[in-house]
Amino acid sequence: MPSPLALAIFDCDGVLVDSEIIAAHVESDMFREIGYEISPEELAHRFAGLTLTRIVELVKDESGIAVPENFVARVEAENDVRLGRDVVAIPGVGALLDAIDLPRCICSNSSSARLEMMLRHVGLWDRFRPFVFAAREVGSGKVKPAPDVFLHACTEFGVEPSQAVVIEDSVHGAAAAVAAGCRVVGFTGASHTYPGHAEALEEAGAETVINRLADYPAVVGALSSWRG
Repeated sequence: MPSPLALAIFDCDGVLVDSEIIAAHVESDMFREIGYEISPEELAHRFAGLTLTRIVELVKDESGIAVPENFVARVEAENDVRLGRDVVAIPGVGALLDAIDLPRCICSNSSSARLEMMLRHVGLWDRFRPFVFAAREVGSGKVKPAPDVFLHACTEFGVEPSQAVVIEDSVHGAAAAVAAGCRVVGFTGASHTYPGHAEALEEAGAETVINRLADYPAVVGALSSWRG
């Protein structure tokens, strides 16, 4: 029999806030400045869920382009400006949080400072604090696709990973949650979604995929009786 669900874990970027596409536009523009051509759509498709440092490593390996030492810092600063000004909540998130009774937290690859900035901007900070876990700043410090941040959250709440349900928009995040032993719901309702997104999340281990947050409470109820 499946374990009873005891914890709802949310990714932030692309699940609670529509931030991935904003960051993709910033990063696409700044990569172009150093000679690496990639559209915002392709960047979001290929790299959603990864840290900027990891994206830069992959770009360097692929292209051989010399990336300036201050590149990551410059991009992150511009991302903070744009996200602080333009980010919006994913439609339906407030009603979703009203509808679920499980304890909840956030597990994200973003920094705690950026998470607080974005969540305050859209009015969600008080719905999660203090249980907002930035992967680089808790436990081992390993980011997704390592499972460590999800394992940290389960330990903090005293639940087995099989009792936690994670909602993720990225393949890397879904794979991390599966590796942790959590149940996984894929989400494709943010602006950076792409053809084949749902199928990619299912291949990464999501038991089901939704494109409206309004569907999430019913899915959580169903997962309680699905073996997975």
